[in-house]
Amino acid sequence: MSTNADLSKPKHIISLSTSSLLVDVELNVWTATKQNRAVSDEVTTLKKATRDSGKFIENLLANDPDHKRVLNYRQTVYNWLQRRAYDFAGSQRILPMIDLPMFMGEYAIHEKGFYDLVDAFCVKYPTIVSNMAFSQGDLFDRNNYPDVAVVRGKFNIRVHTSEIPQNDWRNRLSAELAEDLHNNYAKQTKELINNILTKQSEQVVNVMTSLVHCLGVEETIGKDGETKLRKRKIYDSTVDRALQLCNTFKEFNLTNNAPLEDARAALEKTLYGLNVDLLRENEVVREQVKDELDDILNKFRPHASI
Repeated sequence: MSTNADLSKPKHIISLSTSSLLVDVELNVWTATKQNRAVSDEVTTLKKATRDSGKFIENLLANDPDHKRVLNYRQTVYNWLQRRAYDFAGSQRILPMIDLPMFMGEYAIHEKGFYDLVDAFCVKYPTIVSNMAFSQGDLFDRNNYPDVAVVRGKFNIRVHTSEIPQNDWRNRLSAELAEDLHNNYAKQTKELINNILTKQSEQVVNVMTSLVHCLGVEETIGKDGETKLRKRKIYDSTVDRALQLCNTFKEFNLTNNAPLEDARAALEKTLYGLNVDLLRENEVVREQVKDELDDILNKFRPHASI
C-alpha cells in the first residue's frame, strides 16, 4: 500500500547546504604510454605462455623530466584539495562557503602552475620526440607521437562547483520502503558530519602541536663540543594557518560542537594580534604562548575524536 511519506532530513544537512558547497578539480594529462601488442605476443610466445599472460606497455617519452613534472603536479593538486576540503562522495569534496575566496585564489595559482609546466614541456616536445627516435630503437614509431598542438590539448585543468543536494523526500512510497530510505539517509549524513568533525579536530590538534613544537627548543652540539639549547624557528605560515582555521570553524561548526568551539575560541584569543617577530625574540612572550597552547591542547585532546 502506498502513502505519502514525509521523510525529514537530518537537521545538520540543512546547515551543511547553506554553509558549504561541493568542489571538484578535474585534471587531465597525456600519460604517453601505449600497449605494444606485437612485443607482448613476441614475449609470451618466447616464454611459451598464453597470449593474454602479459602486456608490454611502451613509455613513449622514457620518463622525460619535463613530462614527469606535469604528471607529478596531479598529486600536488590532489594533496591540496585533500587539505582544503572535506570528504563527500567520489571526487567531490565539501568546502566551507567562507573559504571559497581563498580556495579560488589558490586554485588560480595551481592552474597557472600546471599550465606553465605544460607549456615548458610542449616547447621541448619536438626535440624530445627526435631524441626518442634514437633512444627507443626498433620500438620507435613516429605515428605514436601526435603533433604538439594535439598533445597540448590533452592537458587541462578545471574546477567544478555545485550546491549540496537536498532531495524532496515527499514521495509516494510504501511505508516500509520510506522507513528504509530515511534510515539509510540519516546514517549516511551522520557519518558525513562525523567525518568532517573528526578532520576538523585533527586540523586543530595538528596546527597547535606544530606551534608548540616551533616554540620549543632543541639541543645542539657546538663546535666546542658543548651541548647548547637553540630556539626552533617560528614560521608566519603556521600562525596564519592557525588563524585561518579559527576563522573557518567560527562559521563552519555543523553540530555546534562545544569542545571544538572552545578550542577554536581559545586559540584565536591566544594568537589574535600576536606579533610573530616579538614571539621570535621575546623569551617571556614565547613561553607564555607555548604554555597557553599546551593548556588548550590538554583540554581539547580528550574530545578530539568526538
